[in-house]
Amino acid sequence: MPNHTVSHIDRHCDVAVIGASAAGLAGALQLARQRRAVLLIDSGEPRNAPATHLHSYLGYEGRPPTELLAAGRDDLRRYGAEILSGRAITAERLADGAFRVTTQGGHAIIARRVLAATGIVDRLPAIDGLTEHWGTSVIHCPFCHGYEVRDRRVVQIADHPAALHTAALFRQLTDRHTLVLHPGVDRAAEELGALRGAGVRIVEAVARRVLSENGRLTAVELGDGTVLGADAVAISSAFAPRIEPFAALGPRTTAHPSGLGEVVERDALGETSVAGLYAAGNLVDPGQQVLQAAADGSKVGAAIAYSLANEDIADAARRSATAEDWDARYATGQMWSGRPNGALVAEVSGLRPGRALDVGAGEGGDAVWLAERGWQVTATDISTAALSRLSGHAADRGVAVACVRADANAVDPFRRGGFDLVTAHYASIPRTPDDRAAGNLMSAVAAGGTLLVVAHDPEPMRQAARGHEGGVPFDPDAYLSTDNIAAAITTSADWVLETHERRPRPHTATGPQHHVDDIVLRARRLA
Repeated sequence: MPNHTVSHIDRHCDVAVIGASAAGLAGALQLARQRRAVLLIDSGEPRNAPATHLHSYLGYEGRPPTELLAAGRDDLRRYGAEILSGRAITAERLADGAFRVTTQGGHAIIARRVLAATGIVDRLPAIDGLTEHWGTSVIHCPFCHGYEVRDRRVVQIADHPAALHTAALFRQLTDRHTLVLHPGVDRAAEELGALRGAGVRIVEAVARRVLSENGRLTAVELGDGTVLGADAVAISSAFAPRIEPFAALGPRTTAHPSGLGEVVERDALGETSVAGLYAAGNLVDPGQQVLQAAADGSKVGAAIAYSLANEDIADAARRSATAEDWDARYATGQMWSGRPNGALVAEVSGLRPGRALDVGAGEGGDAVWLAERGWQVTATDISTAALSRLSGHAADRGVAVACVRADANAVDPFRRGGFDLVTAHYASIPRTPDDRAAGNLMSAVAAGGTLLVVAHDPEPMRQAARGHEGGVPFDPDAYLSTDNIAAAITTSADWVLETHERRPRPHTATGPQHHVDDIVLRARRLA
């Protein structure tokens, strides 16, 4: 995995998901479980950010929305999907039909498909004091928040005809329901008579401001100075779709039947008027609660998976976006110094040379160093571009290194029990729920052999991912960690965990490198 201080780079994936709330997360999960490489861009601005509790979501009733999002992110990362903090700025079509999505920090994602799950922006009525209570005491959805204001004083402000749509629901929740009708709302509507007959107080006036005491909403003041006591205010907010990143692609929008805003058009499978650009969640239906948005994202994610699978069938290809991602990076010029990693030098120097497997070998600094010291080295990587460079590097140094393209998450990618040393330094191996790669690394070690895995300390990388202005272009928690490997080792009677600790990264034998902390795991397979 690259150091957490990174230059602007391009990432390649099957699907870029823009927006990491319920719809985006659910769509991404469908795709990740279809072994598609997925990158999500999360600006951290969910529509329900002001809400403290989630309602009408089976299994999560009454819990904070952040719990659902955290659980969803963890689910995704277990399948190797990455969540990148930042903001998508533009999306453009490339000559080969793929999309290029540029982020605020200048990084870019090259994707075969894009799922837009950016949601909408609520436009509140211009009433003083309303914004301060939005999402708590000022509500718009009787299903999301209505039960919490049951039997309380609810003032519903109807500044648009669509507001009357929910009046019957609020009347069911409380017998202290006042409906304030702004000019422009049809006072002759048949339903108004029904509401009056059902005991709803109807006031024809303009709400001027919301009053509060000590942060608690207490009343609504009308234009003539009349004050209506209130514990909650219900409104119908206008809205606008968040389509700025996709505007240049030209997706069609249409007026929502409520007249309160526009939504993105799409077909029955979720594809917009732009081929390959899909949309889900509030972006296409502002009435979706979190549960429906998740279901919608899941449905559209499945449709995208079908689209990609059919395309690959037609091409008679079984593409690996992960391999393409790394091939593209290695094609831009030498990425690393060519020197061996310092932890390898420190840990291996005392071992008797034998058969060595270098997993995620990259351009081969470690593999060549081992070969120069008498080890019989097999170097593996998912990137053919990396292995080509490694082979040339070994030839230049006059040593033999067997280069094998292998995916550490495949079934038996390495020779079982075939190596006295298995080493992986800063290897970017996507996670799987069963930690298959950890088992593959362990199974390649011969009896009495050593497993050495070294990774960057993930915490500074997490902080960089959260705090960088435009986000960093990778997600450390989507990759196999030394904790995952340690867990597998400690549950096996055939292994001894000798070291698993944080250390300052040492100088290599041939020169200094960046001073960041390493996490070093060394284990021995019992003879």
